[in-house]
Amino acid sequence: MEENDSPKIFPARAAVAALGLAFRASPLLVFAYVVLALASGSLPVAIGWLTKLIVDGLVDGVSLERAITLGSALAVAGLLQGIAPIVSRFLGAELGREIGLIAQESLFTAVNRFIGLAPFESPNYLDRMRLAKRSGQDGPHQVLDGGLGTVRSLITITGFVGSLFILAPLMACFILAFGIPVLVAEIALSRVRAKMLWQIGPTERREMFYDQLLSSEEAAKEVRLFGLGDFLLGRMQKERRASNSAKRRADRHQVLVQSTLTLLATILSGAGLLWAVKSVSAGELSVGDIAIFIAAVAGIQGALTQLAVDSARVHQALSLFEHYLSVTKAPSDLPVPRDPLEIPPLRHAIELRDVWFRYSDDHPWILRGVNLTISQGKSLALVGLNGAGKSTLVKLLCRFYDPTRGAILWDGIDLREVDAAQMRARMGAVFQDHMHYDMTAHENIGLGDLRAIDDSPLIEEAAVNAGIHDVIASLPKGYETLLTRIFFMEADKDNEETGIVLSGGQAQRLALARAFLRGRRDFVILDEPASNLDAEAEHEINSSLRRHRDGLTTFLISHRLGSIRNADHIVVLSNGRIVEQGAHSELMAHEGDYARLFALQASGYQEEADSVPLGQAGR
Repeated sequence: MEENDSPKIFPARAAVAALGLAFRASPLLVFAYVVLALASGSLPVAIGWLTKLIVDGLVDGVSLERAITLGSALAVAGLLQGIAPIVSRFLGAELGREIGLIAQESLFTAVNRFIGLAPFESPNYLDRMRLAKRSGQDGPHQVLDGGLGTVRSLITITGFVGSLFILAPLMACFILAFGIPVLVAEIALSRVRAKMLWQIGPTERREMFYDQLLSSEEAAKEVRLFGLGDFLLGRMQKERRASNSAKRRADRHQVLVQSTLTLLATILSGAGLLWAVKSVSAGELSVGDIAIFIAAVAGIQGALTQLAVDSARVHQALSLFEHYLSVTKAPSDLPVPRDPLEIPPLRHAIELRDVWFRYSDDHPWILRGVNLTISQGKSLALVGLNGAGKSTLVKLLCRFYDPTRGAILWDGIDLREVDAAQMRARMGAVFQDHMHYDMTAHENIGLGDLRAIDDSPLIEEAAVNAGIHDVIASLPKGYETLLTRIFFMEADKDNEETGIVLSGGQAQRLALARAFLRGRRDFVILDEPASNLDAEAEHEINSSLRRHRDGLTTFLISHRLGSIRNADHIVVLSNGRIVEQGAHSELMAHEGDYARLFALQASGYQEEADSVPLGQAGR
């Protein structure tokens, strides 16, 4: 599907799913909502007939008792007609909240079923997800409300048309015939609007991107240092103007169509009223008849218009609800084995056999025939320039993607034949783009292993191993200190300074603590684990990591070659191919790319050391 293509619409399927979601949320509320909606559809007709009876009775000299009875009935009907929308809004709001809760759970349960990263790296999916979040919460209620509105309007129309057929059959036919183009026009308008919302998805996503840049802590430093504020604001306004323009075109089209229909309705009503007045003058209709006639014409036209609006609203809601269904019903992004094999503790090796990978047929090859063995209990380091394919290799080892060709084996078992969650439970990792969670320090570490999230001694031990314990202990609330300033804890709601923001190096140590909390897993991936640390801190962390990974199967990536020289095996990746491999001493003796890169880095450190004045050495 192209990025701006609308999804295929299957109204029946979407309607069943939307109503099913509403019933799951609260069957009792749905029942009450339905009863109220259906009952309120007959009230305008009842009020019209009661008005006719009262007027005719007054003209004919009806008894006082009957007049009081009819007047009381009219008052009760009017009261019910006034109260019904109020109660309906309350029930609708409560039902909407319940639906939103169920829809949110279903949507993100489906999202959590994705095994890999492909959906989250797809602009098309991100647009669909944005619309799914909106339509999942609002769609079922709109379908139910619009559907009941349609039924309510049909009840009103049926009652008034029956009345009109008694008084003026030809006029009843004219008014019904007028309703057809109204209905068609409103549904056409809903199609235009649903298509427009899908097409402006990329524009709105870009606007949100600039919004985040202008309001997020991560970008604030560079935005201010480089004076990017006005530039980014201009970009954001450009995207907003583009989406506004598309919405404005749809609104203008809607105003034109609905104004034309209103003009026709007014002409029809005026003609009908003139006929009714003439008929009363000729003695063909009573004064009460003209009252019911006026009520019927106004009621039918109003109900027809509401019918068209509700039908169009249902159609648009169903169109957008398809995005929700496409996410919640989407198959797994990666193949799921019907009978997954048990993945045993690693005994021999993880092996890559002739692994090729590219993100799609339109993309270039990232990996080209990689053959690699990561022996159990040994450390393997990967070296390569940016774009060599190192990060992609990490994604494949975690099974965030599957190889396009070839296979990755765990003691001879293809990773595609095992349960991904079970396999990942045997792994630990520190990623180069590690996460920082806007939670407490305790929770930031505890997320590394949810089984230990309430085990404070284990969490503190992990922090000690990562060299971050003293920093956390010195915080205002220790491990319960909130590591963010974007929101406050209830106890600190009156303190504008609540929350602490860690430095980049401290945040990296926190990510290392999460990895240490996982304990000695079968396979550990360390992707630039000390990139944000100074030389002394890097040395401490590397020493701690060496102790941690001793005897573990470790896959290590680092641009700082000094930190990987002690690895059991070093592999050099270039343009998606392995061009060198061996121990540090072997690669240095080979005098290839590794030796050249190592010499460049070593000379850089030596130049820095030589440039330090003697009196400052050791400071």
